[in-house]
Amino acid sequence: MRIVAGTHRGRALAAPPGRMTRPTADRVRQALFDMLLHAPWAGVGAVVGARVLDGFAGTGALGLEALSRGAAHCTFFETDRAALAALRANVAACHAEAAATIRPIDVTRPPPAGAQGACGLVFLDPPYGQGLPERALRALARAGWIAPGALIVVETAADEDVPSDALPAGTGPLLAERRHGAARLSIWRAATGMPE
Repeated sequence: MRIVAGTHRGRALAAPPGRMTRPTADRVRQALFDMLLHAPWAGVGAVVGARVLDGFAGTGALGLEALSRGAAHCTFFETDRAALAALRANVAACHAEAAATIRPIDVTRPPPAGAQGACGLVFLDPPYGQGLPERALRALARAGWIAPGALIVVETAADEDVPSDALPAGTGPLLAERRHGAARLSIWRAATGMPE
């Protein structure tokens, strides 16, 4: 597993042993960022200079890919000890410490974001089939982590739906959905960063 493009292109990323962490495959990350950079509803400004949140961060591959491609800052939420060790090693390997904040906190119970915390690009790649995207998005919206107009990217199993009525109030219609093998990427835009 490597960073696909940008200033850290080709940088190998560590992953913890076992099956607890399921990093987003390089080809899926490439497809996702190609879509973000070229879609009429996103573009370069969706990534370059963005404040990013990588929930259920695991190895940090999504957030580090965003930083490599010009994002200003990424907050990583992760609770698994082995994944946290790999995440910290990956942030250090990319020399991204100044642009990264690692929070060993459950993303379904986040602290208040504070004045500078709201993020314009939100990645959620939770364990499949447990209803975690809905719980996390509602919690993040209530805590102020989702900026007005933020792009919300959720990876689920290919046969797993995120019900639109389970998303935070103000979330717009589905912008894009792509299947890549066992994974499905779904993207929405938050109309507001306000809680339900």
